[in-house]
Amino acid sequence: MGRSLDLRHRLGLRVEIAGGEDAFPELRHRQAAKDRILSAEAVREAGPDIILASWCGKKVVPARICARDGWDEIPAVRDNRIVEIKSPIILQPGPAALTDGLDAIVAALWGERE
Repeated sequence: MGRSLDLRHRLGLRVEIAGGEDAFPELRHRQAAKDRILSAEAVREAGPDIILASWCGKKVVPARICARDGWDEIPAVRDNRIVEIKSPIILQPGPAALTDGLDAIVAALWGERE
């Protein structure tokens, strides 16, 4: 598996635990949200194989992600690998992020486990 884009900074470590590679590991140490903002160019250059997306209280709309200028060249977009992970199991603090959230990342990276 290649590199993945984690749209929330604290997921990167869980991506690595699941066997993936965080495309922007340097962001996980930045506490302020303003310091974790990525340019579209940075994402294009990173070329993630999968994009994990989760928005608090909102549904992820892959078409909006795909419509970004130049993103059709990104492997994750080209190969339709934009995966929504529901925010209650991945963004909320607590045990669900370490159990259900990790399971969701594993499924996104490698497919459903039997």
